[in-house]
Amino acid sequence: MAWAYLFLAGLFEVGWAVGLKFTDGFSRPLPTALTVASMIVSLGLLGLALKNLPLGTAYAVWTGVGTVGTVMLGIMLFGEAADALRLGCIGLIVAGIVGLKLVTPAA
Repeated sequence: MAWAYLFLAGLFEVGWAVGLKFTDGFSRPLPTALTVASMIVSLGLLGLALKNLPLGTAYAVWTGVGTVGTVMLGIMLFGEAADALRLGCIGLIVAGIVGLKLVTPAA
């Protein structure tokens, strides 16, 4: 269950990272409220995952999922660059996430 919490925490990290773009410097109330709520949920789920997972692994996976998701949404929603080198670097992050999952004892 810890890995599920961790993955969901990473998805909510994507939500707040992308949400920041829509807050317009925290001047738009609804996007700001949704962004803050996503931050709270993300950190809460990370905290639950940390009950059973090593800190370094959990933090690296949480930020990795958030990074990959945020970059992918940046490409899809905001027309950010999707060149081969950038995508290759994202692939390395995914490989790191998978590697950490494989070498971490089941929680």
